[in-house]
Amino acid sequence: MAAVSLSVSTVKPLGDRVFVKVSASEKRPRRLYFPDTAKEKPQVGEVVALGAGKRNDDGSRQELEVKVGDLLLYSKYAGTDVKLGTEEYVLLSEKDILAMVG
Repeated sequence: MAAVSLSVSTVKPLGDRVFVKVSASEKRPRRLYFPDTAKEKPQVGEVVALGAGKRNDDGSRQELEVKVGDLLLYSKYAGTDVKLGTEEYVLLSEKDILAMVG
């Protein structure tokens, strides 16, 4: 089996999934209040890659509401955590996104 080298540019989310770079707590927007319990696991991140969108019953794609570069607030235990080098990412379904920030 050949070794696969993962980087942000090689990760292509499928369907309605969104690949998000997790923001360090000190980079969080100051205008948002996060209770102490939310500081355990970051819930804010920047979109770095998108899937093509959810497939509808008729075969067409439903466009995602977010775009690369958007800052998001997402569910605390949502998605799959991915570490590439020293950076942390999370692969989310669009339904796990709570809000766009900024």
